[in-house]
Amino acid sequence: MTTTASGPAFRLDLAGLDVRPAQVWGGVRLVPLVRSEPIEDLRLHPELYEPEYAAVPVGRRTDYVAFVPHGFVADWTRDGTPAAAYGTRLDAPSAVTAANPPERVRVRVPRRMAKREGRNRLRFLPLHLAMEGYLALHFGGPSIAWEEWSDRALRHGLSPRAEEAYGGDRVRGLADALRVFEIHPGQCGVVVYVADALAAAFVVPHPDDYRALHRTLLLDLYGELIHHYATLSAPVPDFRADLRTAGPINSIAELRAAVDGQERAWAAFHDDTMAGGLLEPDYRARVVRRLGRFSLARFLPEFRPKQENHIGEAITDEHGRLAYLKTFRLSEAQVRRGHLLDRLAAHDWHLPTAAAALGLTAPQLGLRLEAAGFAGLLRQDVLDHYRRAARG
Repeated sequence: MTTTASGPAFRLDLAGLDVRPAQVWGGVRLVPLVRSEPIEDLRLHPELYEPEYAAVPVGRRTDYVAFVPHGFVADWTRDGTPAAAYGTRLDAPSAVTAANPPERVRVRVPRRMAKREGRNRLRFLPLHLAMEGYLALHFGGPSIAWEEWSDRALRHGLSPRAEEAYGGDRVRGLADALRVFEIHPGQCGVVVYVADALAAAFVVPHPDDYRALHRTLLLDLYGELIHHYATLSAPVPDFRADLRTAGPINSIAELRAAVDGQERAWAAFHDDTMAGGLLEPDYRARVVRRLGRFSLARFLPEFRPKQENHIGEAITDEHGRLAYLKTFRLSEAQVRRGHLLDRLAAHDWHLPTAAAALGLTAPQLGLRLEAAGFAGLLRQDVLDHYRRAARG
């Protein structure tokens, strides 16, 4: 894979999206996001595939291989007039189900993660676009042939590199929550919490798009941490409005004002506290495609250890207003891998210098690389020396 360029810093902004009261089902909390003014000149619709793997060429002699159950198709207009959203398309329909699995897993070969299919149409693979950006992080490996690095690392970099994820249907309670709760008028997104850990944020341009894409949350990727929380967590408490704190209420107008105050307080609490780990950090963005006045970009965090870190993709307009968003929460192990690679790259892959910047010795950093799954980057004799130094 080609390495992801560090783009300009940007911050996620939910301006134009209003938070509605949360809906709770067991350990899953859904927070609806509603637009007062839908975006009319950009529309999304799903493109569903059979259960099969996809191998997407992303560089010279490099492929991204994953289980890809669906894609999104974006349609836009160049003059600001409303764009039409087309219906769902099921490629090569068959009777494949969980009880009737396919005899073999086929491999599709889409030409790109994001590919134009017309002058004003783009097909892209949701979340796989973001995951490929994470896997491509410093994928080329050491930039200087320091003596610690193996010949394989210098020749092939981090190839192959793999990460595991779970489908939404494996996140306990999510399917029931999506089925049970109503979709609000004007709803254009949702923030998903599992055991009150922010699992994913999903935003689309138009309420009709959200109704068409609501169930695709079950086809998305979720990290090991979210799957673990969903399996082991107890039911989370519901947040209920308490009008007793608003003082005496003597009229319908005062009741309406008290209810509005509770809704504003809940929205502020959600944005500042519950979603703070997603909305507060700066991200490194890379624009993938231009869609008229819109831009499709994927983004990476600064990899802050022991904190909440998300990767994702977004479509924004020329003013930076969010039209589309999909995020994936990284596990602590994934954050450590990204942090180690960033630190090494920042110090030209000179292991002693990077170790000193991290407050470690070179053997300690070498063993951290081994624990993170990067042992193949180091020469075997160097790694053996680090192990002896640690024991001594």
